[in-house]
Amino acid sequence: MAVASPCVGVCKLDRKTDLCVGCLRTAAEIRRWRQLTDAKRRRVLAERRRREAKRTPRRVRR
Repeated sequence: MAVASPCVGVCKLDRKTDLCVGCLRTAAEIRRWRQLTDAKRRRVLAERRRREAKRTPRRVRR
């Protein structure tokens, strides 16, 4: 079974980080996703989880 894309349909790149604000992949990772082997896709997903863990929670304005 192929490793599923982490895309959540919020496709917008942050210009400062070059990361998609929805799935936290780089533009290059998004472009190459279909050509990657499952092993390489799992590496991208692991890196995405590391990025998510590092991300600072944003404050909610009231």
